[in-house]
Amino acid sequence: MEQVIRQLNREDYPYLKAMETGIEDDYVVRIFERLVTGQNRLYGLFLEGRLASVCGYTLFGNSHAMIGRIRSDVRSRGKNLATQLTHYVLNEAKNDPAVRWVGANTQENNLPARRVLEKLGLNVYSTDYGATAQDLSTLENGSPPWLKIKDLSQKKAWMERLYLKTGAVFPYECYYPFPAMPDLFTDENLIEWGFYENEDATRLLITKKDFKKYNFLQAIYPWDDLLEQPGLWETISADYRKMADNAEEACFVWMDLTKQAAASLPENHPFTLPSPWILYGTPAKKESLL
Repeated sequence: MEQVIRQLNREDYPYLKAMETGIEDDYVVRIFERLVTGQNRLYGLFLEGRLASVCGYTLFGNSHAMIGRIRSDVRSRGKNLATQLTHYVLNEAKNDPAVRWVGANTQENNLPARRVLEKLGLNVYSTDYGATAQDLSTLENGSPPWLKIKDLSQKKAWMERLYLKTGAVFPYECYYPFPAMPDLFTDENLIEWGFYENEDATRLLITKKDFKKYNFLQAIYPWDDLLEQPGLWETISADYRKMADNAEEACFVWMDLTKQAAASLPENHPFTLPSPWILYGTPAKKESLL
């Protein structure tokens, strides 16, 4: 049986459309043109001229590649095709001269995807809830909001201390966390993101806007003491209300929360906590394609 793996382009849309994946309203079909242009790469495994599996990656900050969009035709399942293609895509990303780290983010309850990633030798970097909410008032207690940081050098000092020196995972976008490297923290990004510190300058909050089907205010707080810092929730709520007041569509707060942080929330907390996301990855070592 003839088997071919190659990078997909706009002209391959009919092949994708003909796949039977069992996924209704699949965003991969909906935004296919975006997934084969710019910083996105999409690859297909063809059997006898029919597209049987797809997988791709997106570049972030020029040096981080996130693998995803793994789909298989139900008529070809059980043939290990997704693993073969993901292995190929992993090596393609590793062999990109600019890429320094390759990973994949999948939910804890997605056992088939986890098996594929573990079979490929990827390591677990973090496990966090992608927690979302629309009203944080039950967590507020009337404390004054935190102080806004405007000085770029002060922002850089915080990022150096919290992330670059430690190599900690940074929630770069909703659904896309990465081990910290300098190219993620451009001056342009740091100027655009909101930075806030508490009164004694021992805690930092970062807020930034994102769009993933809905509008999100991404709130980044890299500690688990969510209920012990007066003014934290008031600060997040103030930025969220500004965004929601100017948005025409639904808005949400997004926070990457560790299991320990999520467990500390009160019973009446406003967050939706779907299955946690596990970040798998590996440094990019250049290898020959397999």
